Amino acid sequence: MIRSDPHEGRGPAGQLIGLVLTGSAADRVGVEPFMMELIAGMEEALAPRGITVLVVVVPDLDAELATYRRWAGDRTVEAVVVVNVVHDDPRPGRLAGDGLPAVLAGRHSDGAFAKVLTDDAGAMTAAVDMLASLGHRSIGRVSGPADMVHTTERSEAMRSAGERLGIRVRIVEGDYSAEDGVRGVRDLLAGERPPTAIVFDNDVMAVAAEHDLIRAGVPVPGRLSLLACDDSPLCELAVPPLSALSIDVHEHGLTLGRAVVATLGGEPPRDYAGPPIRIRGRESTGPAPAA
Repeated sequence: MIRSDPHEGRGPAGQLIGLVLTGSAADRVGVEPFMMELIAGMEEALAPRGITVLVVVVPDLDAELATYRRWAGDRTVEAVVVVNVVHDDPRPGRLAGDGLPAVLAGRHSDGAFAKVLTDDAGAMTAAVDMLASLGHRSIGRVSGPADMVHTTERSEAMRSAGERLGIRVRIVEGDYSAEDGVRGVRDLLAGERPPTAIVFDNDVMAVAAEHDLIRAGVPVPGRLSLLACDDSPLCELAVPPLSALSIDVHEHGLTLGRAVVATLGGEPPRDYAGPPIRIRGRESTGPAPAA
C-alpha cells in the first residue's frame, strides 16, 4: 500500500521506505502505468516484512533534496529508493552525507549504495537489429530527457548499431509526455530522409504519436513502423497494437524491494540485475516500404 502520510498506517515493524517523485515524473504517475506497477512490485517484497512505501510528490530537485534532509533528521524512513538517475546526480552524495540508506534504480559511480540495473543498451541494440532485418535503413527515435543515464545508454547503443549496420539514425529529445510524442514524430518526418521506423522511449509518447499519425492518414506500419520502449496495456490497446521492448516491471519492483530488504539487513552494497528486456512484436511494425 502506498502512503502519503508518514504517520498513518505504519506496518507492524513501524518501517517506511521513501520514494520521491519529482517534476515531470510526478505528473506522469496517473497516466503512465510503469511507475505504479514498479511500486506494486516493491510493496510485494516489502509488505510481508511490515514495510510500507511512502510516496512523496515534489516540484523540483531542491524540494527532493530537502525531503531527504528532513527524513534523515527525524528518521521518518529507514531507507529510500532513487529513480530516474541522471548524469552528475547530486542525490546519492546528499543521501550518503545525511547517512540515509538508499537503493538506486540505475547506474551511478557512487559505490556506497546498492543498484538495480537493466540492460537498456542491449535492448536498444536488439530493436535496431530487428528493424534492420525488416529492411529499414532510416530509423528515428523520440527519446526521454537527455540528462538521464538510461537515455544516454540507449542513444549510444542506437548510434553504434546504426554505424555497424549502415543505418541512418536521428534522435529528437522528448519529456515522456503525449504532446512530445506527437511533436517528436512531426519533427522527424519533416526532416531530410524521413525515417521509415521510429522508436519511442515510453508507451505514452508512442500511443499519442500513433493516434496522430492514423488521424493524419499515415499508414502504420505500411508507411511507418513504430516501437515503444515500455510495454503496457496502453500498447496492447492501441490501434494497431504497438510493438514494444517489454520488461517485467513488477519483477523490477520486486528486485528493488529485495535490495532494500538486503540493505536494511546490513548486506554490503552490490549491483542487482533487473529483469531482461525482450522485444514483443505486434502489428505496428512491418517491412520497410518500397523506395
